[in-house]
Amino acid sequence: MNPKKVKILIVDDEADVLEFMRYNLKKEGFQVFIAPDGIEAIKIAKKEIPHLVVLDIMMPEMDGLQACKELRAIPELQDTLITFLTARSEEFTQVMGLEIGADDYITKPVKPRLLISKVKSLLRRYSKQEVEDVIRVSNLEINQDAFTIKKGDKIIELPRKEFKLIYLLASKPGKVFTREKILSDVWGTDVIVNDRTIDVHIRKLREKIGNKYIKTIKGIGYKFEL
Repeated sequence: MNPKKVKILIVDDEADVLEFMRYNLKKEGFQVFIAPDGIEAIKIAKKEIPHLVVLDIMMPEMDGLQACKELRAIPELQDTLITFLTARSEEFTQVMGLEIGADDYITKPVKPRLLISKVKSLLRRYSKQEVEDVIRVSNLEINQDAFTIKKGDKIIELPRKEFKLIYLLASKPGKVFTREKILSDVWGTDVIVNDRTIDVHIRKLREKIGNKYIKTIKGIGYKFEL
């Protein structure tokens, strides 16, 4: 993705944080817009349709959680990536943010190199929004029609639920999927299963494809590592 074509909206009520992030992202060539609160952020987002919104949680007028909900309700912004920027590291805040539609979170204070790395990692997902029959990621080829994974020259056949789980995680590498999201997408709302069910399926997948691909995010869920 050409940085000059990428629009990033930063939302924070601290002027020094806005300037720090704007300076470092513009230095990388990105188009950067800033807003001091959620209300202003929504106005700018509707006009500019950013690729990525970096959203603080604790703000006056409208906090980041409410702003995220409203951004996700705007049809034109369905493909926009949202990451929270927050000094609060409590697990419940991170889980809540992911549940209402955020793609990731960055914990303050953030260093320039980490900021740029995180933003570039997020933007790599932007071109992967469309559902594909075959996902090619890392050294794996995940075939939805055949319910198989090709790893090098080896074909690995998977039961339906294991395949749906790895397909979901690999569809957006780096994105943290909450346990609730995984249960909803893989097992559906009509089936009653518990967290242990996910853990067992993850363990079986790791045994078959290797441990390096699926990372546990303690207290939240899992993500696929590149």
